[in-house]
Amino acid sequence: MTMSDPIADMLTRIRNANTAKHDTVDIPSSKMKLAIADILVKEGYVKKYDIIEEGSFRTIRIALKYNADKSERIISGLKRISKPGLRVYAGKEDLPKVLGGLGTAIISTNQGVITDKQARELGVGGEVLAFIW
Repeated sequence: MTMSDPIADMLTRIRNANTAKHDTVDIPSSKMKLAIADILVKEGYVKKYDIIEEGSFRTIRIALKYNADKSERIISGLKRISKPGLRVYAGKEDLPKVLGGLGTAIISTNQGVITDKQARELGVGGEVLAFIW
């Protein structure tokens, strides 16, 4: 069966593993998912990610981040914004701020998949993929 929204599947897998306090989560790989995982590492929401090759099939293994005694999660929320049934775009003037700038919006632009802060610096808009806080 084909998946209609692989990015929402990725975010749901991360959200579920985070809620269950797992150390890692495995996600089928794609260029877009790798770009999102890269942003999650750069912004400090996850420790790291590795690409696991199993024949012709590639998987992203994301190591989740918690505080010292695993009592508190670093990612408190993930939300998919633009969906296949309703695409959400933002121009450079009206890029969203997540929790007044405390969270991060992931934007797909012609410069690649970047955060809302980087999009403001570059002066570009695009499709608002997800919010993370």
